[in-house]
Amino acid sequence: MSDSTTIQVKNLSKTFGKTKAVQNVSFDVQKGRIFGLLGPNGAGKTTTIRMINYIIPVEQGAITINNLPVSPKTQKLIGYMPEERGLYKKMKVGEQLIYLAQLKGLSIGEAKEKIRYWLGRFNALDWNQKVVGELSKGMSQKIQFIATIVHDPDIYIFDEPFSGLDPINSELLKEIIIELRENGKTILFSTHRMEQVEQMCDDICLFNNGKVVLTGNLREIKKNFGKNTVIIEFQGDGSFLDDLENVRINNRSTNFAEIRILDSQSPQDILKKAISHAEIHKFQLVEPSLNEIFISTVGEDNIKVQEEA
Repeated sequence: MSDSTTIQVKNLSKTFGKTKAVQNVSFDVQKGRIFGLLGPNGAGKTTTIRMINYIIPVEQGAITINNLPVSPKTQKLIGYMPEERGLYKKMKVGEQLIYLAQLKGLSIGEAKEKIRYWLGRFNALDWNQKVVGELSKGMSQKIQFIATIVHDPDIYIFDEPFSGLDPINSELLKEIIIELRENGKTILFSTHRMEQVEQMCDDICLFNNGKVVLTGNLREIKKNFGKNTVIIEFQGDGSFLDDLENVRINNRSTNFAEIRILDSQSPQDILKKAISHAEIHKFQLVEPSLNEIFISTVGEDNIKVQEEA
């Protein structure tokens, strides 16, 4: 393990009855980087995160945080936001945040000062007296996020942090996570929505059916897949997409398609067909999206079987 490794997960396995939730999983999270655990719901991400947080015991394998085996001691190094949010419904927002900050070791004075700062960042200074139970899902999500980061730990673990947030607040959350990284913090988060991590993650680990299918530096992974994806925006008849051979079409909508080129199909042939049917606004050869990398790695049929199950 290198000096910069903050979280090391080695040969981790966990079963619940007959279900193999996590199977021989290994990855390293480096200090001062954003690491994404990605994959469909039910792939084993949350189980892994709970073991890292010492909420459920490690059955097989090992997890260390700053070279220490996971324990109540390592829990104190982490700001953890679970997927199932846990706020006290009858408390007021301000009281709730001060209470949680004190549990993390802040004095009332420090807590008030930091809470005021973060409520301001989330345009929520006037929420102090609101009762938690009256908040919308998006609002309570922000409060949970503040509760997670207010004591300023060095390591943050967020499980599905963007669920329940509208695009504007998702963007704000992204900005703050990137800012935490710029301040030297280590961030691990899980999501099943791949498009949200393209601009954020330094490193990723793709999960499917409890196993790691791909892990490493995001830039290098994308580069290794090559520029074999066409982004096309057009106006007019999109039926030409149905006639293309040796391609896989992702993210298709009325005037847009992301096309993965398989075998030796020429992008120029796709462009010729497109021009003969529609007015082309954009035609670009790009590295594949994370979603496309995931499908290419585990196979489309594999995902469909899992979703049906």
